[in-house]
Amino acid sequence: MYIAMNRFKVRTGSEEAFETVWKNRDSTLAGMKGFRAFHLLRGPVNEAEGYTLFASHAVWDSEDDFRAWTRSDNFRAAHENAGRSKVLYVGRPDFEGFSVVEGA
Repeated sequence: MYIAMNRFKVRTGSEEAFETVWKNRDSTLAGMKGFRAFHLLRGPVNEAEGYTLFASHAVWDSEDDFRAWTRSDNFRAAHENAGRSKVLYVGRPDFEGFSVVEGA
């Protein structure tokens, strides 16, 4: 199993707008080989730096399945408007990928 995560520092006051973008997106993930689940996680507020931490969390059967999705037309279509929501967060999203250690 492989977990792909992106962390976003969402500007204070933009949390609901950011969540709305995700809730209303046209997702085709469910039709992709190896896709299992997706969650948008809302984390802590960093008042000093003016953001709330969010993470997108997608679970795949394998890293190969995830990588195949990143090379697909579905991926390109899902991210074609990503630049429009950049005003909602600080900096760039941080990507992290993890392979699950079975039996641990």
